[in-house]
Amino acid sequence: MMDHTNISAGRIAELSGEPIAIVPYSEEWPARYAAEEARLSAELPPDLCTRIAHIGSTAVPGLSAKPVVDIQVEVTDLDRVRREVVPRMEALGYEFIWRPTMGEKAPYYAWFIGRHPDGRRAFHVHMVEPDEATVDRLLFRDHLRAHPEVARQYEALKRGLASTHPADRAAYTRSKTPFIADVLRRARAGHP
Repeated sequence: MMDHTNISAGRIAELSGEPIAIVPYSEEWPARYAAEEARLSAELPPDLCTRIAHIGSTAVPGLSAKPVVDIQVEVTDLDRVRREVVPRMEALGYEFIWRPTMGEKAPYYAWFIGRHPDGRRAFHVHMVEPDEATVDRLLFRDHLRAHPEVARQYEALKRGLASTHPADRAAYTRSKTPFIADVLRRARAGHP
């Protein structure tokens, strides 16, 4: 099997330089998610995928976000994803990247980027084996949905970071991490 690790590292660096734009919430995002979930469900092996979920800021009604719908697909076997799913996703127009979960080292997961015809990002599909991070993404989303004041704080942070790091997605993401960790700590403790 081909090792995509070295290939992906260079591509991730290129992608990190794409511009960051935070736009007002769009009522189209849930519909775009639902349509893409249906398309993925029809294409992916049902015995491989255990759950498909809308994650990220576009999954929180009213929250401004980068206009890219994030989709988390929980799978039972990433090796099967690399063998069986990558060609299917590429046929659907997605770019595949074997990406580190955190930082620069393993564990890795399958990341797919779908684009609009004009080249702007439309979808990020994160295919992952279930772990604490998959649970945290859903917990964070649900906490923001249930606590609009926290969502507004997150929105203000993201707008400021997009202004500070307009073409450095890695710095933008790293800078959000302390806020996200604090929200997750409070959510686990049952606090707003």
